[in-house]
Amino acid sequence: MPSSPPAYNNHPPTLIITMNITERELKYLGLLSKQYPSAASAAAEIINLSAILNLPKGTEHFLADIHGEYEAFIHVLKNASGTIRIKVENLFLGQIREQELRQLCTLIYYPKESLERLSQQHYLRKDWYKVTLNQLIKVLQCVSEKYTRSKVRKALPAQYSYITQELTHEDSMNPKKSAYVGAILDTIIDTGQADDFIIAICETIQRLAIDRLHIVGDVFDRGPGAQFIMDKLLTYHNVDIQWGNHDMLWMGAAVGNTASMANAIRIALRYANLSTLENGYGINMLPLARFAMEVYGKDPCTPFTPKLGDADETYDEKSILLMGQMHKAIAIIQFKLEHQIIARHPEYGMEDRDLLHRINQAEGTITLPNGETYPLKDTFFPTIDPNDPYKLTEAEADVVAKLLHSFRHSEKLLRHINFLFKKGSMYLTCNHNLLFHASVPLNEDRTFRKVKIRGRAFSGRALLDRIDEFVRQSHWSSSDHPEHKEAVDYMWYLWCGPDSPLFDKSAMTTFERYFIADKATHHEEKGYYYVYRTEEQVCDMILEEFDLKSTESHIINGHVPVREVKGEHPVQAGGKIMLIDGGFSRAYQSSTGIAGYTLIFNSQGLHLVKHEPFSSTREAIEHMEDISSTSVVKAYSTDRILVRDTDQGLILEDQIEELKKLLHAYRHGLIKERE
Repeated sequence: MPSSPPAYNNHPPTLIITMNITERELKYLGLLSKQYPSAASAAAEIINLSAILNLPKGTEHFLADIHGEYEAFIHVLKNASGTIRIKVENLFLGQIREQELRQLCTLIYYPKESLERLSQQHYLRKDWYKVTLNQLIKVLQCVSEKYTRSKVRKALPAQYSYITQELTHEDSMNPKKSAYVGAILDTIIDTGQADDFIIAICETIQRLAIDRLHIVGDVFDRGPGAQFIMDKLLTYHNVDIQWGNHDMLWMGAAVGNTASMANAIRIALRYANLSTLENGYGINMLPLARFAMEVYGKDPCTPFTPKLGDADETYDEKSILLMGQMHKAIAIIQFKLEHQIIARHPEYGMEDRDLLHRINQAEGTITLPNGETYPLKDTFFPTIDPNDPYKLTEAEADVVAKLLHSFRHSEKLLRHINFLFKKGSMYLTCNHNLLFHASVPLNEDRTFRKVKIRGRAFSGRALLDRIDEFVRQSHWSSSDHPEHKEAVDYMWYLWCGPDSPLFDKSAMTTFERYFIADKATHHEEKGYYYVYRTEEQVCDMILEEFDLKSTESHIINGHVPVREVKGEHPVQAGGKIMLIDGGFSRAYQSSTGIAGYTLIFNSQGLHLVKHEPFSSTREAIEHMEDISSTSVVKAYSTDRILVRDTDQGLILEDQIEELKKLLHAYRHGLIKERE
């Protein structure tokens, strides 16, 4: 009697060798067989994945240094940095008037608000609905053509999924189908579902226009809407974040670093942005306000007058004065709290940032570590004891404790920061590109700088990997980790430390900018990375350090605004590096001359876009005004980039190989089919 096929756990070793499948692989294939229980199911998935490999790659969208500018950020997402408008123009240019084209684009970006406006203008008649629905279906077909039906189906709102699929996969120009499509549209309108359906289609167009969103650092500070940006990112379909120095500041504050907390509050007051703190995260600022009025009530605090030019809200003189007093109060507290970290960590080498003991209150001067003496712009220091200048007064300590309690118990802030830990990292390699916010520290001789963390030296990629690990140990869930307290302290160092890859400057001269008029003392010498990143060989060295050796590889940076008005260009080092901090922050737009760069990487190649300042969401809706965007560079590939050319393609190819092994095992009796 012939022997039966070998069972899963009982097969001749010689047969395994013959089939080139090891015992370990066979165990894995046994597990895989639960998902694909037959040769037919395995073969079907191989066919499916092989087909996906030959689709065009999805569109990646890169943004950096958003800095709380919520309205501009949302608009750039909604219009996909002008991509949607280009598709609309390609579809309808010459067929509809410019005014109608603008109206259609605005409808796609802001469907709910546009419908309300059009209703008031009595546009919403049946013929308008039929024309508009047909146009939107065509746009949806256009943005979905590079995806599988399955992926498009998952992006559709559940209540309209079936009907949308029918409309997008039928040709209304086909005489045999035109009546069918027309009947569907008539029914949508007659049942009163047209508005909801339009909103659903528009939101789906926005979603499919961007396959993956990369935030290359700095969601927080300066602008008024960081909390709204984070809310949006929390629900975004595919996003990753490369931590910026301002993100790290807020992460540090949330895990209990009081110096980071004081810095975050100080910056908010500097830009008259209490909205994020109070309304966004429920931080109780009353203890600081009371303290400031009591201690600095008769002090005009002139060097601390907030920058109002970019604030969304208007303030009366009393409010401005109070913010200035609060600003000074938290700044002095910050310097004292920073000293505590510097004293605990002499390895940081930041003793030169301890300046309070260098103040001569009697003469109104300060002698800096370089021996130079300067007059102070402000000489009123009621909370600084010359004999113990870094000691918090009892009232200051009470303010710190209450503020920290607010930060540690803000449910929304903790949810947002948890998301940053989950989706964020020090760097990302993705589809031949290297993304990081600021720098990879270098020496003067262009070699990677060695930086010590807990007594061990790291450089290059190993440094960023170690910092990433260290940062995660600061998370509140790791409070029992032996490195937790040191990691919490290190969060502040990453904000302003000389060898921090998120800062990489000689010093953060906050004290000097407030108190010394001589601007020579304000200078912050940039690290060698910023000097040498314009050199192609240096960029190649950095890319190779991260195992990116393709001629198509790029470094994508934010952090340092590109000052176009001074002739700076965002593409440097022979195209090896792209700098995409062009000034989302309104505070920088006077010096940059623009309002941000965004980078698009689709199946055709790279496309860098420059944006003009965004007026407001209200203007965009009422006057159908888009952000004026200009192409800076188009680095198009000679061949269309397919999924097989991406990181996801490599994963799919591995899956196909495993499935081929499973199919082989089924067909040769190594594993029994389950059906």
